[in-house]
Amino acid sequence: MEKMRKLLIAFTILFAGITIQAQVFDPTSWETAVQDLGDDQYELVTTAILEPGWHIYSQVAIDAEIGPTPTQLRFYESDGNFQLLGSNEEIGTYAEYTEVWGADVLQFKNQAVFKQKIKVQNRDLSYIIAEAVFMVCDDERCIQGTPEVLIYKLNPDAVIGDEVTTIIDTYYENDQEPLTATAPDLSNLSSSTPTSNKSIDVETTGFTEEDSNDLSTIFILCLLAGFSALLTPCVYPMIPMTVSFFTKQSENKTKGKFQGLLYGFFILLIYVLCSLPFHLFQSVSPDIFNEFSTNPYLNIFFFVIFVVFAISFFGAFEITMPNSLINKVDKASTVGGVVGVFFMALTLVLVSFSCTGPVIGGVLGSVLSSDGGATALSVGLAGFGFGLGIPFALFAIFPSWMNNLPKSGGWLNTVKVFLGFLELAFAFKFLSNADLVWQAGWIQRELFIAIWIAIFGAMTIYLFGKLRLPHDDKDQSISVGRLLLAILTFCFTLYLIPGLWGAPLKLISGFPPPMTYSESPNGFAGTASADTIDLPEGAHLAVHDIVAFDNYEAGLEYAQEVGKPALIDFTGWACVNCRKMEERVWGEPEVLDLLKNEIVLISLYVDEREDLPTGEQYISNVTGKKIRTIGNKWSDLQIEKYQVNAQPFYALVDADGNDLVAPIGYTPDVSEYANWLKSALNN
Repeated sequence: MEKMRKLLIAFTILFAGITIQAQVFDPTSWETAVQDLGDDQYELVTTAILEPGWHIYSQVAIDAEIGPTPTQLRFYESDGNFQLLGSNEEIGTYAEYTEVWGADVLQFKNQAVFKQKIKVQNRDLSYIIAEAVFMVCDDERCIQGTPEVLIYKLNPDAVIGDEVTTIIDTYYENDQEPLTATAPDLSNLSSSTPTSNKSIDVETTGFTEEDSNDLSTIFILCLLAGFSALLTPCVYPMIPMTVSFFTKQSENKTKGKFQGLLYGFFILLIYVLCSLPFHLFQSVSPDIFNEFSTNPYLNIFFFVIFVVFAISFFGAFEITMPNSLINKVDKASTVGGVVGVFFMALTLVLVSFSCTGPVIGGVLGSVLSSDGGATALSVGLAGFGFGLGIPFALFAIFPSWMNNLPKSGGWLNTVKVFLGFLELAFAFKFLSNADLVWQAGWIQRELFIAIWIAIFGAMTIYLFGKLRLPHDDKDQSISVGRLLLAILTFCFTLYLIPGLWGAPLKLISGFPPPMTYSESPNGFAGTASADTIDLPEGAHLAVHDIVAFDNYEAGLEYAQEVGKPALIDFTGWACVNCRKMEERVWGEPEVLDLLKNEIVLISLYVDEREDLPTGEQYISNVTGKKIRTIGNKWSDLQIEKYQVNAQPFYALVDADGNDLVAPIGYTPDVSEYANWLKSALNN
């Protein structure tokens, strides 16, 4: 689901090369304040200001085994000067699934506020020293922030000198433990948006530019879906009938045009109203939309629905609304005025459901499986409604345009069947998603491609007129447009065939399962060569028959033995952009030659779930958590060495592990990536 979602919703994100520098920086700033509560009690207020796109995390961890380092406030107190009262309240926390961690986390954006009450025993105390220990992440990387020293002035005139550093150093030298603030109870937290925080600037809480781009893409794609639904037998013939009604039945032309415009608007409005329940669902369960993309059962449900829709489009049966409902709505449309126009629009939506239902089902399936939530769904349905309704409004305003419309005929059914083939092809993407989650091996890459070859091959035969379905005209001729479309689908079908033998199929990268999820991961040629190549101990053949290690120490040892630099590839089994780099960049000759002959490849999978031997498990110096799995080990290595936890991430090092050039992240430009490799070789 992850790949299809990216393709349908965020083309700009998928193809944008984002270079990740290993430079350490801190996108946070910290402020403190003190509020006198009386009776020797104070409230210490700590505020972390975050740069746009960055998050820090709650003091509470949803899962101690997965996720970021919780924020901690540590107070330096050993002389009985004050005591902490209750837990350290936090404001701005919200729960959200994040791709960086692959799990739900409690986090902050824009700013985080912590409030700790204290009771002062020493009235001569003028200030309190604390440290904030935290991790900060954006959508691609994580940084273990340098502990931030915090000073709370109980006396506004207090002068702070160098003694602060001395006090902190003394604590560590004497192995003294600071007072750690108690985390609050967040068990009832259910909001997917930050909790109320009046001090956040309104300007910083809206959509980012990237969010806006995503919503624009959703709107355009769904607009095209609305236009395609318009060209179906259930909707297209109603354009002249409906427009004629408004132009002839109205008292004057101006009123007729207004009613036609209103009719188109109400079509859009009805579809937008259909999205409102999902806003309620999201408020109750913030992770409901994530369930659509990760839950295998829901993916199988979408698979079944899409297959049913496809069969319906092929003409086996029609999916219609109950006649009783349609009759009641149609009767209400005779009321007249604005109310009557609304019910006329609602009648069109219901009557045309047999044609629009499968298309809108595709819209729902794609948008609901995204991370855009209810807002994205509303935008998508608005785009669909606009594409379906705007022609009615335009033809009511400019009725002479209808003279240029092609007449209804068998071509409308051809459009419907064409959409049915597309529905069927996309259905198997949902089945593939469920299979990948379960690693069941039902539909590996070769089988998926074979299914698509069969579907698009059948589509080609149909478009050439050699295959007829129940509602096709027997004597229908092949139009020029249909012929050109048939040639296009025939070429696409031929393009898919080499994929059965391991061709990368870059044109549809993201739809089939990855090449590693295959009966022959290296292709038939690669499998044969694997038996003849004398592999170093601990190595295996990776994509494109590149010799690779999956162990950091073993890879560096071999690099030292052969006198070559090593490419440390921090990757993941479920990493979308990792597969794109492997398929689209590593396979190019100027890069492949370097990876095969000049460099030792070490691929470290940070999501590998295999347990480390008990004796090799350890406590992370960075996160303080126990490292139990191989993936945890490589992730911990990446964070400790590069202060980054995003994949793909590439570092070119010498045999001792020293960087030869600044590391980079996702770099889809082949020349740029090749030049980066060459720069390290030159060093």
